[in-house]
Amino acid sequence: MNDNKSSENRLKQMVERLKESEHRITPQRYAVLRVLCRSREHPSAETIFNLLAPEYPTMSLATVYKTLNLLKKRGEVLELEFSELGNRYDGNKPYPHPHVICTGCGTIIDPSMLDLEEITSKMMAETGFRITSHRLDFYGICPACQEK
Repeated sequence: MNDNKSSENRLKQMVERLKESEHRITPQRYAVLRVLCRSREHPSAETIFNLLAPEYPTMSLATVYKTLNLLKKRGEVLELEFSELGNRYDGNKPYPHPHVICTGCGTIIDPSMLDLEEITSKMMAETGFRITSHRLDFYGICPACQEK
């Protein structure tokens, strides 16, 4: 499945789930959903706002944050909290998964999936914890920053 097709499917899925829970799909909310589904870069709220402001001059940053909070509560977006980068959002994979973060430019990408179920099972067996969530981040310098 190509990226356009998968992002459109994800957008439809998000819209349907919000409608099922009786949330309105305003043009601004739809635009935020569209950015989240098309983005592979894990945008911040400010990035989303800046992308949409020319098309929606009456939209506020508060509207973006309210939409992100709603999506987070509904399990439709993964919020990544970083002290140095600010919060970033993943609308394509709203579940815990690994990330590779560039310490130079702040780019965030999703590597191919590791066997996190196996790692989680081993962690539970070793510690006795019942793992309910996890976060695995790798930090380094992206190819573009290495060339600079």
